[in-house]
Amino acid sequence: MSALTLTAPPITGLQASVTAPASAAELLKRGQIRETAEKFEASFLSVMMQSMFAGVKTSEPFGGGQAEDMFKSLLTESMAKEVSKAGGVGLADTIQREMLKLQGLKD
Repeated sequence: MSALTLTAPPITGLQASVTAPASAAELLKRGQIRETAEKFEASFLSVMMQSMFAGVKTSEPFGGGQAEDMFKSLLTESMAKEVSKAGGVGLADTIQREMLKLQGLKD
């Protein structure tokens, strides 16, 4: 028996498909899109929470009056921002995906 050697001609004309790392501008744009999506979700949640608290009345000794009405909107806005930061209700992810698509960027 003789020893067999495998030889193959070099492969030419083929390039490895390597995806280029995202540029700094693209990363910045992605960050801005995510931030905008989270702000939109927080704004949406704030409106929803304001309508949820619209019918809630508090007892007179510790609540009520014009000051409570004024600060209730600030409270709902703050709660909505925290809910959005903690993961939200999934609205920011959907908005981000659509905004990336509109910008021609892959998810």
